[in-house]
Amino acid sequence: MGGPRPRTLLAALAIRAGDIVPLDRLTDELYGTAPPSDAANALQGQVSRLRRALGDASLIEFRPAGYLLALPASQVDAHRFASLAAEGRQALERGDAQAAESLLSEALRLWRGPALADVALPDHATRLEQERSAASTSLVAARVRLGKAGVREVRDLVARHPLDERLRGYLMQVLHQQGRQAEALQAFEDARALLADQLGADPSPELRAVHLRVLRGQTHREPPAQLTSFVGREEELRRIASLSSRLVTLTGPGGAGKTRLALQAAGPGAIFVDLAPAKDVAAATLQALGLKETALEPEDRLTLALRDRDSLLVLDNCEHLVVQAARLAGHLLGTCPSLRILATSREALGITGETLCPVPPLDPEQSVALFTDRARLVNPAFARDRHTAAICRELDGLPLAIELAAARTRTLTTEEISQRLNDRFRLLTKGNRAAAPRHQTLRAVVEWSWDLLSPDERDLAACLATFSGGATLDAVEEVCRHDVEVLDALVDKSLVEAADGRYRMLETIREFCSEHRRVDAEHAAYFHDLARRADPELRRRDQVRWFARLSAEHANLLQAVEWATAHEPERALRLVSDLSWYWYVKGSRTEVQGLARALLDRVPEQSTEEYAVLLALAAPERVQEKLLELRGPIRQPFVLVAWAMLTGPPDPSAPRTALQDEVEGSEDPWIQGLIGFSNAYLAWATSGDRPRAVSESRAALRRFQDLGERWGSAQVLDVLANLTEDPVEALALTDEALRVVGELGAKEELAELRGRRADRLLDLDPGQAERDYLQALELAAEAGLSATRALAHAGLARIAHRGGDPARAEALLREARRELGFGWMHAAAQQQVDEVLSELAGTPGA
Repeated sequence: MGGPRPRTLLAALAIRAGDIVPLDRLTDELYGTAPPSDAANALQGQVSRLRRALGDASLIEFRPAGYLLALPASQVDAHRFASLAAEGRQALERGDAQAAESLLSEALRLWRGPALADVALPDHATRLEQERSAASTSLVAARVRLGKAGVREVRDLVARHPLDERLRGYLMQVLHQQGRQAEALQAFEDARALLADQLGADPSPELRAVHLRVLRGQTHREPPAQLTSFVGREEELRRIASLSSRLVTLTGPGGAGKTRLALQAAGPGAIFVDLAPAKDVAAATLQALGLKETALEPEDRLTLALRDRDSLLVLDNCEHLVVQAARLAGHLLGTCPSLRILATSREALGITGETLCPVPPLDPEQSVALFTDRARLVNPAFARDRHTAAICRELDGLPLAIELAAARTRTLTTEEISQRLNDRFRLLTKGNRAAAPRHQTLRAVVEWSWDLLSPDERDLAACLATFSGGATLDAVEEVCRHDVEVLDALVDKSLVEAADGRYRMLETIREFCSEHRRVDAEHAAYFHDLARRADPELRRRDQVRWFARLSAEHANLLQAVEWATAHEPERALRLVSDLSWYWYVKGSRTEVQGLARALLDRVPEQSTEEYAVLLALAAPERVQEKLLELRGPIRQPFVLVAWAMLTGPPDPSAPRTALQDEVEGSEDPWIQGLIGFSNAYLAWATSGDRPRAVSESRAALRRFQDLGERWGSAQVLDVLANLTEDPVEALALTDEALRVVGELGAKEELAELRGRRADRLLDLDPGQAERDYLQALELAAEAGLSATRALAHAGLARIAHRGGDPARAEALLREARRELGFGWMHAAAQQQVDEVLSELAGTPGA
């Protein structure tokens, strides 16, 4: 551009492209506080140099009031950026995170370095950098809503803007979305410390709300991100938004777009429950909330988790579980006054208070718009023609059918598509006229897609339909015995969706394909092998990854158990045993109880470890007698945990059993660690030999830590915290236990340990103890742990009593007593409640 001043002049004009820039403003920006004596001539000279450099003098126009750059603002990157960023922010405010992400990404791609580099316009550069930062933050917000944000991306922004609480909140959400709850909680603590140090302030209510959602696990199952734009349905969206009913059910045929409409209406923050692969509505809803199962009924646990929350629960694909869905919806709406439910189903739930919102076919204009949009995804040059409307009309405006047809524009013309559809529909409607029209139409579309497949593609599609909840590439190759190229072809032809390393079919397509061939025996064998390989890894260093892998295959594992129960009960018995530890830690015992009971009817009684595991799941009242028959060796730790859960701490005076001798002689390092710290603690409780108990517990801890096993490490750390006489050390040990169970996402242990942390803070920091008790209450409500809630209420009562508020203390103790039930754990909690009662009774005037 001929030097720094012509560059600065061009930048000053470009920033205001299309507008006249006054002469004195240009002089100030070129020369600052030391302009030449003849500033007007000097400015004119710089304009001449710039015109020569540009090669087109007409681009710089002189007007009586100043100069202007004769270009539309859209041809200047700074203006284009500002326009796209503004559109992106507006899309984000409308709730369209997909559009916001696209617009903001395009805006930020216009940047090639620092703002106005090598140009002396510092005020404009600062403003542009601030706009860039704001756009980057908005982009992160959009990606967080879509579940696409990366930890490094957000951490980089936090490093540049450490006091920005919005970015701190986004970092916590992204970490939690990736299952890194402990890191998310630490990110909050880091923010709290920095704000206190730098500003002398506490975290904002918004950041505290994110912290609470992470503690509650509420970000675990939000509505899934959508990869295509939403087309049409304006009238249905307005109707849903206008309804005051707390239960709205979207009804319509398969392929009508009920799920997509529900996701659009729900927006971010809703709790999404996909019932398509589920067998139990309450259990699936617990999983969506990230809750473990306990002895409490699932419906009551859900009430505990939801009764104080203003939430929207989306129950998707209810039709195959409509009675269960209706029962759960009625229960939750009756017990959770702020809860709203949006359901999708091919039929109404049929309960009082339900409002139906039929999802009709798209109208002709929307149908053509949808076809055109989806066709351009596979064929960017696609242009609608006279056949486009005919295709949509032939497909009755059903979105799924339209999308499948549009995918074929990659290889077929619209005329060829129209001809094929006409043949298929005519043939099918001449068949069973009694069939529902929606079944005729949808079957015709799927069948037509099926006819276009090669023999290998058909075979793989039928095989893949056996999987419930999708499959990994390894599972597809092992069970279906086809190359990845065939799988890719099914993805290209829109019969299979590929996302996050898994391959899934739409349920309608899966149902059709499963009619042609099933590979249930191979499927059960594969997932039995996976469970067998995974079980020991769940107690080793790589346990977090293996828990995640089994969680991703949860529906397939249940399907394998169900099929094996009916066809290979002995395999089912071994498979249930191999899965028992996974089910225990993740809290799925109630969900699998029905399957376990069905298997119990299919296998003969036997004195085996596998049968004892089955009894613990199906008929726990019978398991204690069976445990006395076991001789070992014990391979499955769930046997030991079930033993402890059902019988409580062993009586030292009771006769020893063969199982006790076998367990204590086990060479399994995990079992050695478990028995080591258990015996050490019991010995201390009976003999008071604290040094020996500490020594043996630390030996047990080393065993677990050598294995990299977090659950066992947390148990021993908690025991050591009980044994130490140093309150500061007890607190540090508890914090370490909380950290390791946080990595596993074990909500029961998190609730219990948070309560014990409060116990240990009671004499050190009553204020923090109170906050911990309140957190324990929230976590215990989520996990359905009434005994833990009773203990937390008792702790809060003790704080209130010591603070001179006996009335509140008594009210809290009444709450504690209401939480108590039956069993040895509740009896232990009752003892602590009684201790607080005695403390109150011994106070004058209490």
